[in-house]
Formats: sequence, C-alpha cells, structure tokens
Amino acid sequence: MDIKKVPTNTITRDTRDMVKETGNLYETVVVLSKRANQISLAEKKEITRKLEEFKNERDNMDEVFENKEQIEISKYYERQPKPDLIAISEFQNNELYFRKAHSSDLEKK
Repeated sequence: MDIKKVPTNTITRDTRDMVKETGNLYETVVVLSKRANQISLAEKKEITRKLEEFKNERDNMDEVFENKEQIEISKYYERQPKPDLIAISEFQNNELYFRKAHSSDLEKK
C-alpha cells in the first residue's frame, strides 16, 4: 500500500459500497477496526525503535533536551495518514485479506 495515495482528511463514503465485501456493515467495521489497530501497533513499534536511538541514560524529568532529529521524526509520523484511513483505503482497493470464523472453527478451539 502506497501511503502517499491515502487521503489525510475525512471523506464521506457510501456505506452500501463498504458492505459489498462482507454483507454486513458491522462486520465491515470490525474488519476495519482490527486492521487499523494492527497498523497503529506497527507504527508505534517503529517510532519507539527510532526514538530509542536518542535515549540518554542521564535524562531525567529535570533535564529535557530538545533534539531536532527527534522533533522531525515525531512531525513525520504526525503528518502520516491515520491508521483508520489506511485501513479503509486498503479495504476499498481489495488489498485487505480477511476471513470469517465459521461455527465449526469455533467449536474446534
């Protein structure tokens, strides 16, 4: 998924188009929310890893140093599309794989 093609603002969408894949609006919302959560967790891990490079052992609450590189990294992630918008875009472009759990699958667990 090319994140540059994902709109960063809210767009009104026809819910009838969103329901075509699942047959149910609520199932669509669940699929989108789970994917958005996956994207959010991945982004959080990535930014945490990048910001760990700047961690200083002597830092404490009294000493706060402004690091321009840290600020630029944070601003970069703030400008990125929100995870829910990325999930919706993936869903609409058929780039999102999901499957329904059948009752027989639930009984086996």
